[in-house]
Amino acid sequence: MTLIEQMTQLARQAKAASRELARLETSEKDRALRAMADALEAAGPELQAANAKDLEVGRSLALSAAMLDRLALDPERIAAMAAGLREVAALPDPVGRVLDDRTRPNGLRLQKIAVPLGVVVIIYESRPNVTADAASLCFKTGNATILRGGKEALNSNQLIARTMIEAGRSALGDRFPVHAVQVVPTTDREAIPALLSLTQYVDLCMPRGGEGLIRAVTACSKVPVIKHYKGVCHVFVDREADLPMAVEILLDSKAQRPSACNAAETLLVDRPVAARFLPEAAARLGAKKVELRCDASSLALLEPLASAGSVRLVASSDADYFNEYNDYVLNVRVVDGLQAAVDHIHHYGSAHSDTIVTADEPTARRFLADVDSAAVYWNASTRFTDGAEFGLGAEIGISTDKLHARGPMGLEELCSYKWNGTGTGQVRK
Repeated sequence: MTLIEQMTQLARQAKAASRELARLETSEKDRALRAMADALEAAGPELQAANAKDLEVGRSLALSAAMLDRLALDPERIAAMAAGLREVAALPDPVGRVLDDRTRPNGLRLQKIAVPLGVVVIIYESRPNVTADAASLCFKTGNATILRGGKEALNSNQLIARTMIEAGRSALGDRFPVHAVQVVPTTDREAIPALLSLTQYVDLCMPRGGEGLIRAVTACSKVPVIKHYKGVCHVFVDREADLPMAVEILLDSKAQRPSACNAAETLLVDRPVAARFLPEAAARLGAKKVELRCDASSLALLEPLASAGSVRLVASSDADYFNEYNDYVLNVRVVDGLQAAVDHIHHYGSAHSDTIVTADEPTARRFLADVDSAAVYWNASTRFTDGAEFGLGAEIGISTDKLHARGPMGLEELCSYKWNGTGTGQVRK
C-alpha cells in the first residue's frame, strides 16, 4: 500500500467514524471516557515502559532537557491524564446546544445548532499527554481524531490510543466506533502533506509544536489550519507595580515549568523601578538557574550580581526577543513606560499570553485593551493560559489564531453549527 493510499484509508475510516460518533448519546460518551480513564491508570506500568523507550529515542536525537521533560510520563502525569478524561466526562456536552432560535414572520422556525466539526487531524511534538487530551475532547464533541505525534513519542502515543480504544469498546460494545481515535502509524514526513490533501475527508488540522513544524504544516495543508503557535510570552513590571508581587509573578511565569508554551520568555521593566526591581528578581531567578539575556540597561544594573556569581548574564541580541526558549533562559529589557512595552510585545511576541504587574488601574486597563494576544493578564502569571485552569477541562491546544478559536481550546471550540429550519409548508416566491 502506498503512503497516499494508507493516509486515504485512515481518513476514510475517520470520516465514517465521525458519523457514528455524532449518533452517540452524551451518557454513552461519558461512560466511555470514564472507562478510558480507568484503563489508562491501570496501564500505568506499561505506559511507563513504552515511554522509557521513547525517552531513549529522545536522548539519541539530542533533545533538550526541556523537550525530554515534555516527553516524560511518570505516575503523576498518567494520573493527570486520567483525571483530565474524567473532567471532560463531567463537563456539559456542547453538541446539540441551541445557539439561536428565531421564528420568521412567515412562521418558519430557524434554530442554530452546535454540531461536531467532523474529522480533526492533530500534529504535535513530544508530550504524549496530548494524545489523551485531544482524543478525549474530540470524542466528547463527536469528532473523529487522527493523531500524528513526533517519532520520539511513537511508542507512548500508540499505547495510549490503543488503551483508550479498547476501553471504549469494552464500555460501549459495537456502539463504539473503532476508528474514532487513530494514530498515524508511520514517521515518514510525507504522511503529513498526503493526509492534509484529503479535503473530502479531513475537516480541520491543528498543529502544536515548534515554529518550524507549524510553518511547514500551514504551507502544505489544503484543509483549514488552526495554528497553536509558539509562546513568546511577556511579563511587564510597571512603575506602579507592587514589586514583591511582581517578583513572585515573574518566578511563576518563568520557572514554574519553563517547557510550557505559556511560560514567560521576556521580562520588560519600566525604567523608574528597574534599579529597585531587577537585583531582587535576578537573584531569585539565579537561584533557579535561569540565564538572563539582558539589554544594555539591565546588564549595567545586574553586573554586580554576575560578578558575585549569583546569576549568569549574557548580552541579548535582537533575535533573542523572538525566541521561545522553553528552558531556563529569560530575556530582560528596560523600557520607557507602557507604550514602549506594548510596542515591544506587538513586535516580538507571538500573541499568546502577556501580563502586566501594576497597582494603577488605568494603566492596567489600557494594557488589557491594547495588547492583542489570546490571553492578557493583570497581576497574574502567564501560566494560567491553560484549559484546565480556565475550567474547560483538558485542552486540545492554545490557538494564537483569531479564526475560528483563540486561546485555550476546549469543547465549545471543537464545534461548528448548522441551521435547522422547521416549517408548515412555507415556500419562497
